[in-house]
Amino acid sequence: MLGLRDIVIAGGMESMTNAPHMSNTLRGGARFGDVSFVDAIQRDGLNDAYDNVPMGNFAEATAAKFHLSREDQDAYAANSYRKAVNATEEGKFKAEIVPVPVVLKRGRHAPALIDKDDEAFARPVTLDSLGNLRPCFNPANSVTAGNASPISDGAAALVLVSREKAVELGLEANILAIVRGFDDAAHDPQWFTTAPSVAIPKALERASIAMADVDYFEINEAFSAVALANMQILNLDGNKVNVYGGAVALGHPLGCSGARIIVTLCSVLAQEHGR
Repeated sequence: MLGLRDIVIAGGMESMTNAPHMSNTLRGGARFGDVSFVDAIQRDGLNDAYDNVPMGNFAEATAAKFHLSREDQDAYAANSYRKAVNATEEGKFKAEIVPVPVVLKRGRHAPALIDKDDEAFARPVTLDSLGNLRPCFNPANSVTAGNASPISDGAAALVLVSREKAVELGLEANILAIVRGFDDAAHDPQWFTTAPSVAIPKALERASIAMADVDYFEINEAFSAVALANMQILNLDGNKVNVYGGAVALGHPLGCSGARIIVTLCSVLAQEHGR
């Protein structure tokens, strides 16, 4: 976008299930007294870096501010799972998934069938099953493990190419999407939940595109309340948002999600003939 490079690979990965418990005192040896361990998932991602408050508390504040009930959030989560299951069964994700070579004994390789092994859908998710879950942070609150994104592993990457270089290399037929514009936005950390409602209009204005002309949106579902709040603020049609399911169903591997969302949006635009 800045003209500094013709080809750039952008992406990320995360293996939250392998995040360790760490000690801040053992490098030099604990001389005396108790030793405590810190959960790397909480310290490096699921707690706010400034005041160590769980991100779920911010989702609760968002639900309260925008009058999102437990039922609203569970219904949204159930729909996210339904869309993700349907998209999987219809083969919508096949174009996104690249088999990863797995090293076996003696240097032999085998393709990993990652497109056929998705733990998130091992059991059906329904409103009834979601309704049986207890709130995570306070018995009187509404955010549960079911209407929040699960702890996940994942990796995603995109190849960004200038149009001139794509033409030079004969890659025009391989272009999945065109970046028309971009922007970002930030709030006070406790209101990160509604930052998309500021970033989306800014990006559209920069690209000279009207909100009504956008066929599909992807908003990260760290929590159901996040997507619901931004849809409410921007008055978005739910049928245009996360149409193959979102992070509540697909997972939110922290270092991967930004790239994963763009990859999925490219897939949605291509398969659903959107703009």
